[in-house]
Order: sequence, then C-alpha cells, then structure tokens
Amino acid sequence: MQAINLGANGFRVHNRPRVLSASSQLKNGNGTACMIGTGRDNSFGLRLRSSHIGAGVGVGAGSVFRSSAKSRSVRAQASDGDITPVKSQSKSSGSVLPYVGVASLGAILFGYHLGVVNGALEYLAKDLGIAENAVLQGWIVSTLLAGATVGSFTGGSLADQFGRTKTFLLDAIPLTVGAFLCATATNVQTMIIGRLLAGIGIGISSAIVPLYISEISPTEIRGTLGSINQLFICIGILAALVAGLPLAANPLWWRTMFAISAIPSVLLALGMAISPESPRWLVQQKKIDQAEKAIKTLYGEGKVVEVMADLSASGQGSEEQDAGWFDLFSSRYFKVVSVGAALFLFQQLAGINAVVYYSTSVFRTAGVASDVAASALVGAANVFGTMIASSLMDKKGRKSLLITSFSGMAISMLLLSLSFTWKVLAPYSGPLAVIGTVLYVLSFSLGAGPVPALLLPEIFASRIRAKAVALSLGMHWISNFVIGLYFLSVVTKFGISKVYLGFASICLLAVLYIGGNVVGTKGRSLEDIERELSPAT
Repeated sequence: MQAINLGANGFRVHNRPRVLSASSQLKNGNGTACMIGTGRDNSFGLRLRSSHIGAGVGVGAGSVFRSSAKSRSVRAQASDGDITPVKSQSKSSGSVLPYVGVASLGAILFGYHLGVVNGALEYLAKDLGIAENAVLQGWIVSTLLAGATVGSFTGGSLADQFGRTKTFLLDAIPLTVGAFLCATATNVQTMIIGRLLAGIGIGISSAIVPLYISEISPTEIRGTLGSINQLFICIGILAALVAGLPLAANPLWWRTMFAISAIPSVLLALGMAISPESPRWLVQQKKIDQAEKAIKTLYGEGKVVEVMADLSASGQGSEEQDAGWFDLFSSRYFKVVSVGAALFLFQQLAGINAVVYYSTSVFRTAGVASDVAASALVGAANVFGTMIASSLMDKKGRKSLLITSFSGMAISMLLLSLSFTWKVLAPYSGPLAVIGTVLYVLSFSLGAGPVPALLLPEIFASRIRAKAVALSLGMHWISNFVIGLYFLSVVTKFGISKVYLGFASICLLAVLYIGGNVVGTKGRSLEDIERELSPAT
C-alpha cells in the first residue's frame, strides 16, 4: 500500500488498452499523456461544455448532467493537491440526474429520521406515558444511532454481495416497517423497535448513497453530485423541523410525522427497481454485457467503449475477489482505510453535534427565545453552506475545502469560547455567540460535512470500497453516539468554554492531518485514483 500524502508529486505511466468492440476484447492503444511533475498518466477525464453550477442543485441541470465536450489537447493542473486531467471526449447522450435523485431519497430519509424526534419527543412521551421517564426517552433517541451503527456495517457487505441497487431495495424494508411501527406505536417497546429498524435503514443508506452516486457520476461533476448527498441530509433535517410545526395545535400530529417518512421509503424502492446498477460493480462481477447496458443508460452509447476501457484497465475485472473485513487492515489497504476513518472521527470530534445540541441555549443568551427560530437558523445555515460547497467541489477540490472548512471551524470555536470567558467581550457575548455558531455551521457545511462521504468512495480501491466506506461510517455513528451520550456531562464538569476550546484544538489537528495525508481527487477518475493509492501486489 502506498502512502497517500502524495500532494501533486505525479503519477506512473499507464498504457491504457482500448476496447475493440462492446465486449472485453482489448489491445494496447496510443494514449495521450498528461505531464504532472515527473510522471505521466493517461486519464479518461470528462469535461463540461459550458455548465455553470450556481449555489444550488437545480441550476443549469441540463448542461451539468448531460456533459459533452469538443476534442481538446490533454493538460493537467495541480492546485492544492487536486489534479484536473483533460482528454478528448465523445459526445454523451445519457443522464445520471434521475438516478442520483432516486438515491438521494435515502439521504433525505437519513436527515428526516435524525431530526423528526426532536420536535416529536415531548408529545410522544406524553402519549406513551413516559413523560417523566428521561431514561426511556433517551432510549427512543439513541436507539436510532445504535441501529444506524449496525446498518452502516451491514450495508457494505450487502452492496458487495447483491449490488448497489438491490441493496437499496432491501434497505427500503426496515425504513418502511420502522416508520409504520413508530407511527402506530401504543407502547414504548414498539416505538423503540421502530426506531431501531429505522436506524438500521438510515445506516445502510449512509453507506450506499455516497457509494452509488460516486460510482455512476461522470468524473468532472462527481464532486458536485457527491455533495448532493449532504445537501439532501440537511434538507431532510429541515423537513423534519417543518413537519413538527402543527404539533402545538395537534398533539397527536407526531404520529403523522413518523408516517410521512414511509412515503420516500416506498419511492426509493420503486425508483431503484428501474435504476441501472453501478457499472464498476458489474465489471467486478464479470457481468460485461450488463455493464455496457448500464453505461449506455447513464452516459449514452458513445461512452461505452471509453468507459469500459477505463474500467478494464483498472483491473476491476481481475481474478481478485472482494476483500474481506480483515483485508482492510492489511499493509496494502490500512493507510487509506485509516484516513477514511480519521476523517469521520475528526468530523464528529470537532463538535458539530455538540454545537447543535447547545445552540438553543446560546441563542437564548442572545435574546432569541424561540427554539424553532434557533433551530431554523442553524439548519438554514447548514443548507446554505452545503449549496455553496456543491458549486465549489469540482472547482476548488476536496482537500482544499476540507482545510478551509476545519480552519473556519477552529476560528469559530475559538470565538465561541472567548465570548464566554473574556470580560472585555462580555457586553457582546450574545451577538458573538450567535455569529460564532452560524459561522461554525457554515464552515462545517463547506467541507467537513459533505466531503468525507464523497471522498471515501473516491480513495478506496474497488474491491474494498463498499466495506471500507461502511467501516468509516461505522466510526461516524459510534462517535456520534458517544458524543450525544456524554456531551452534557463533560460540559457540566469542565464548562462550555473549555469544551469549545477543545473542539477548536481538534479542528486544528484535523487541518494538519489533512494537509499531510489526504490526496487530491478532483477531476480524476476512480480508476486513476485506485491505481495510484492501491497498486496490485
């Protein structure tokens, strides 16, 4: 396994075979080389025609998702460790947009199930007779996270064994059944079982949504499409907040809130039943004819030869079997797998959930008495920042956004900490706390939020991709659970100012770690990245 702190040091020479027909018969052809540092690489990078991606998902959808380009000479630029290869391309007549949209229903459910209990808990606790039992209320909240941990590990194995689309179909079962049980629960036991099943469902979704999107997305817009995952998680959380607005007038509305989540679950199953399988997975399973059909659906017939050559050259059709769980810790893969796990650990240990938990008190200190207004402001900042990130992902690159994001989070946390301790800032502590919280959430949504789920499927080799993503997301859920369990106890013992200062220190450590260990992936195909980071041994 090669170390991944490569920066822009260059690549080895790869002589790519070209496909003679729509089968797997190959021969060596002349590739066009791109000079980077002291090495060369023949890349099948896709290029946008004239797409303008604004701070939103739907802007210029036609030009973004139906990419075409005239023949160009090959060049590459290295900026912030991100490399942008350019190569002549045939016209693409396919579109991945509908299938990314279907997969994003899983991200919406992810966010919705996380947020739905916040507004509903008080009302369902009264209805189920546990209004005075904080322990059982805690179980209703945390059972979702426990289920998500199980689901995230399970999702990788299911995706490897049955494929990405069939795993989505299986995932719809616990999501739908869990929503039904929660909506119809007459006792706390049924509610907990429903939350557990919903948690398993969103855990599987957290693993396979970014995996599927990254594997079907054209290279030059993979970052934009990948960031949609985080955007729709934020939209799901906001949808849960909005769904809770009628609670004050109708205390039984909480049942409808849970029932609503069954609708996107059913739509996810129906949509995935007609969506193409990941061509990368099909080639890995040696299902060449099906892979060509999927490529034709996703990118158009003109891309079949080119994409099949890229997939075949990467060795995905080799005799290597899918990796087992223990293979992730082998010398070949441990370095890159540890980076994936570390990114999610930094994401959680940097304090995002703690800030959300404490934001209501912070805003009350600033004179904002409404919990709904506080939550809406933080949620809106998260959505706005994620929309900006989606427009920058393929321009600035993943690594640069991560560094910018964690740097902004560190500054915001320091501001929050000082606003509680410096006497000279005491008259302004309220406004500073509000500004610090909003800046922190904005900074998080620019990189630390969307990038890890996008970057992981890019840096993991095809034979370990599903399991390695699942392992990293398992670390996410475990750390999320621990922080949610112990945060208030730590604040009580040390004070919020010291806790925020600790978060700022973790953000700075993350900047140093990312600068030395994360490789740039902007504009590079998954096969290029795999050959660089995980050469066959």
